[in-house]
Amino acid sequence: MSAPLFDTARNPVLLIIDIQNAIDADYHAAAGPRNNIDAEQNIASLLAHWRARSAVVIHIRHDSLDAGSAYLPGQSGNDFKSEAAPLANERIIAKQTNSAFIGTDLEPALRALACDALFVTGVATNNSVEATVRMAGNLGFNTYLIADACFTFARRDYDDRLRSAAEVHAMSLANLDGEYCRVITLREAI
Repeated sequence: MSAPLFDTARNPVLLIIDIQNAIDADYHAAAGPRNNIDAEQNIASLLAHWRARSAVVIHIRHDSLDAGSAYLPGQSGNDFKSEAAPLANERIIAKQTNSAFIGTDLEPALRALACDALFVTGVATNNSVEATVRMAGNLGFNTYLIADACFTFARRDYDDRLRSAAEVHAMSLANLDGEYCRVITLREAI
């Protein structure tokens, strides 16, 4: 087996997208069950690995502008889940759209860090994760999406057929792999 990808990078950055209490809100449950129930634990493992090596971690927080959103600032849904809670020295970037690059300073922050490997985790695979990974790839970042450290929810397709969370997740990964990023597992990362 080859060396973990973390070990081959000079300046790896771990990007954790929207792991906030709001993901457990009723409106997500209404969309259908989620996949990858171990994602938060896998993210916690990644965090421990990055922190033990004093590597850069950036937390993305969705700050909704919608008054009815569970992600609205000032309420518990906006808080980070305990498994992914930032430390005082870790950067938090707030976003209002699905992509962590739109209206934020994420790109200049990554360039200033001379990031040569961007490792992405979070929720939802087919929404904020996919939008962010597409932009990262288009901006020229060497991007790795950790499949078992992100998740999504079941949803209906355009023909009104209910697709399982596993199907939605797999299609999103297929959309991204090889063009915008390399899809990997936690084990391949660390």
